[in-house]
Amino acid sequence: MDGFNFYYGLKKEPRWRKYYWLDIVALFEKFMKPNQELVAVKYFSARPDDPEACMNQGRFFQANKENRKFHLVLGTYLKKSITCRNCGYEIRTHEEKETDVRIATQIVVDAYERNCDIAIVVSADSDMVPAIEIAKGVGQTVFVYFPPNQHSSNLATMGSGSPMFLQRYESRFRQSLLPDVIHLHSLDIDISIPEKWKRFQGKHSV
Repeated sequence: MDGFNFYYGLKKEPRWRKYYWLDIVALFEKFMKPNQELVAVKYFSARPDDPEACMNQGRFFQANKENRKFHLVLGTYLKKSITCRNCGYEIRTHEEKETDVRIATQIVVDAYERNCDIAIVVSADSDMVPAIEIAKGVGQTVFVYFPPNQHSSNLATMGSGSPMFLQRYESRFRQSLLPDVIHLHSLDIDISIPEKWKRFQGKHSV
């Protein structure tokens, strides 16, 4: 699961931001058929430099890590500067590093090690295409799920069947929201939904 791609899909349309505080495993278990079991959700992301964003993301990670099926894989988030060739103005921004490579590597490893019968790639990043080609080449069944408000024409043709558009299943997102307060058993403390995220739920309630 491409965490950044998923997050920015939710962020793109205000009404979807109420699903930031989401139980990721619970959501994808709702897509399993009666004879299927969700073995693991491997969530790939990186920590931003912004203190508030980092804190909110950290709560989200901690809440989801209470479920043993949730596996967090972190890359890096580096500062970079872009200079306009015309005016010389410098823009400071950030670039996510390693995540795409880590996801692609995991797709291939899971296929060769036969870690699952079916792999689901949750992303709209066309950089996943070569890895999916390799996985399918060794007999792995791979389905592509597009995050809300995200799509890739190249990736849409790569799955073992038609792509799944998660935006069509908002009721399953609604049913998979985390409780406002989560008890972390490993630390024996309670954490709460970030206040800003809670306000999103209030503004766009259904």
